[in-house]
Amino acid sequence: MHQYDLYGIGAALLDTEIEVSDSDLQRLGVDKGVMTLVDDRRQRQLVGNLEDHLVTAKRACGGSGANTVIAASYFGLRTFYSCKVAADENGDFYRADLTSAGVDYPSALTQADGGITGKCLVLVTPDAERSMNTFLGISAELSVAELDREALAASRWAYIEGYLVSSPTGRTAAIALREQAEAAGVKTALSLSDPAMVHLFHDGLLEMIGDGVDMLFCNRDEALHFTDTQTIEDAARALTRYCRSFAITLGAEGALVWDGEQQHRVSGTKVHAIDTNGAGDMFAGAFLYGINRELPFPEAGELACRAAGQVVSQYGPRLRAEQYEELLAPVV
Repeated sequence: MHQYDLYGIGAALLDTEIEVSDSDLQRLGVDKGVMTLVDDRRQRQLVGNLEDHLVTAKRACGGSGANTVIAASYFGLRTFYSCKVAADENGDFYRADLTSAGVDYPSALTQADGGITGKCLVLVTPDAERSMNTFLGISAELSVAELDREALAASRWAYIEGYLVSSPTGRTAAIALREQAEAAGVKTALSLSDPAMVHLFHDGLLEMIGDGVDMLFCNRDEALHFTDTQTIEDAARALTRYCRSFAITLGAEGALVWDGEQQHRVSGTKVHAIDTNGAGDMFAGAFLYGINRELPFPEAGELACRAAGQVVSQYGPRLRAEQYEELLAPVV
């Protein structure tokens, strides 16, 4: 019997979502549809230039890995998350939000001396695309010190957020987590996270993957860039070198999943998308729930596509508690 179904590691970021126009992005010099690392000064400048938009701002505990682990927890998995927060109001909010979501964390995740808890400004345009400007804050210092060997060894799966590749200490922690998981017989999963991470830190991601992870998550653009291929079919073949199974999300078209022996196309859910923030994170959380509950890959993929479709049809990367129950109704 495992104490945890899923152990995750990633940045702790307090998300602020603001609805903007494409002209706002152009005026502010924000790259659309990707995650851009910024310093605190730049983030404050952006917020200052969007003061008239703040009436629609929404705040939530986030970070890609956290979104996935929180989703998995709400679906019913026993979860644990390693991250780093500072001794500030956002850090207090973050820890309280993890607790309310049923996610355990290291006892050492108390108020760290100095620093600022990471923040992500998520700008959502009318086409539902999200453009993220992330100030990592103290999350840039996430290291092996934040790992909990006992909790990891007591888990069935370990999930690694690909964004950690942008931090030298975070990348080292991710590699150590994978190695410790492999030594303890814990299955490993990793998300490529963002096309910009694949473009800028390809070799670092290869280090994090090592000899191969048990499960790899990515979207179409990440798969093509990571494998340097032109078609999703070629990318799928190339990805088998790096993992023992994978899920490639294809937006409204659904997903392509591979269980190690056979590929399966999973249909997407027709929805009116208004905010794509957290779609891939939600997909991963639902999929990991499914395979933890020994659902066949096609069924896990169907659940994940329904969950991702639900989250993009509303604002924010999270669902309400009753929505998770509704999504599970056809599965149970």
